[in-house]
Amino acid sequence: MRADAVQTVVPVTLDRSSSVPLSVQLADALREAASAGHLRGGDRLPSTRALAASLGVSRAVTSAAYEQLHAEGWIVGRHGSGTYVTTSPPTPVARRRDAVDVDRKPTPTLLALTPGVPWAEGLDRAAWRRAWRVAADTPPLSVAERAGIVEYRAAIAEHLLRHRGLDAAPESVLATAGTTAAVAELAAAMLRPGDLVGVEEPGYQRAVEAFRRAGARVAPVAVDSEGLRPDAIPDGVRMVFCSPAHQYPLGGRMSAARRVELVERARAQGFLVVEDDYDGELRYDVAPLPLLASLAPDVVVHLGTTSKILTPTLGVGWMVAPPAVTSAVLAYRDDTGTRASPAGQLVFVELARHGDLGRHLRRLRRELSERRSMLVTALQEADIPVLGDDAGAHLVIPLASTREERERLEAGRERGLLLDGLARHFAGTPTTAGIAVGYAGCSRETLRNILGVLVDILHPTRR
Repeated sequence: MRADAVQTVVPVTLDRSSSVPLSVQLADALREAASAGHLRGGDRLPSTRALAASLGVSRAVTSAAYEQLHAEGWIVGRHGSGTYVTTSPPTPVARRRDAVDVDRKPTPTLLALTPGVPWAEGLDRAAWRRAWRVAADTPPLSVAERAGIVEYRAAIAEHLLRHRGLDAAPESVLATAGTTAAVAELAAAMLRPGDLVGVEEPGYQRAVEAFRRAGARVAPVAVDSEGLRPDAIPDGVRMVFCSPAHQYPLGGRMSAARRVELVERARAQGFLVVEDDYDGELRYDVAPLPLLASLAPDVVVHLGTTSKILTPTLGVGWMVAPPAVTSAVLAYRDDTGTRASPAGQLVFVELARHGDLGRHLRRLRRELSERRSMLVTALQEADIPVLGDDAGAHLVIPLASTREERERLEAGRERGLLLDGLARHFAGTPTTAGIAVGYAGCSRETLRNILGVLVDILHPTRR
């Protein structure tokens, strides 16, 4: 890039009559201009504010477009200098000769409003850089810590006590590579081929796949507005996987009565409960409910991750389990060499040590609470029913049929929005239809700008 580059005139025309969001149009136009050579490597782009003024759009439109292009590698920002077109645009991976659909047109960029995406833009960049610098300055380990770095396990124990009300000793905490990796370890360490495992239906399909890869038989367990139904758990299960804090994907919170019923049944029938604390740190108008691991640490394996509260690129999570489970998982690690990322653990330790983690969580709750209120208000004013909005970072709009669900998803794609349907979260035949809308992955301004489009797509009178 040229440090003395002159600001480039952007060759863009936006069609305000189009159903495609303006931010998507802008990103597509800039991408095409770079591909065609109209924008060259090293060209300095206008600031988001200046470009918004010249195009007559809100700054949220230009910011969303720049964010997308930056994520794809088309542009790069230089602190104190501006935004530049990359010297070498991303090169498509050469396709195999036997690849199918060689003449398929490229998929247009979609704005993702899907569950499970964190508010990564809200991270304090200075704190993030400082934590990585400290991690990089740490002398290399000569021997891998199979249970996780001691400081990380202590930091997680403090985090769970402070933010989730779980009093766990550091020695009962294991570092993991995230929830899915932890489920795979549990399945490999604790289950035998043919063992029966209960999993929420609809539920987390990566967990379903991890159990199946370990040779287990998966039994779907019904859920409703109060979460997993303990009375629907079949006899003979060795393990039950659930997300009581904010059921994925329906969004219900497991009631206190059901939590007690579930752990009592686990003790009586001798099975383990795997508690995926999905969105556990995010609640709004409701009081916290006790974690299953707090109610019954003898039969509950508690899983958490940094993927939703920080970023999935950190690649770390945690497991709090009874001693027998911990021993089995550590033995599995000894046999396979499986370890969680030491670098990610060190970064988490530094963020927690300086209070940056706590400050981020407070900002995260405030930000998502405001977005959730804005979204719920817009939907309710349009008489669109909403479920699962009292916690987490997504909500659900129930629909009458899977056909209607497919139509709404397609309508979203036509308007430039990537939404999530409930059908893909079923291990068996879908029995419930709806659209899950996440509101953490884009900026608040972008979300506000597309509310009208979203309401139009989801309105019950739509045909």
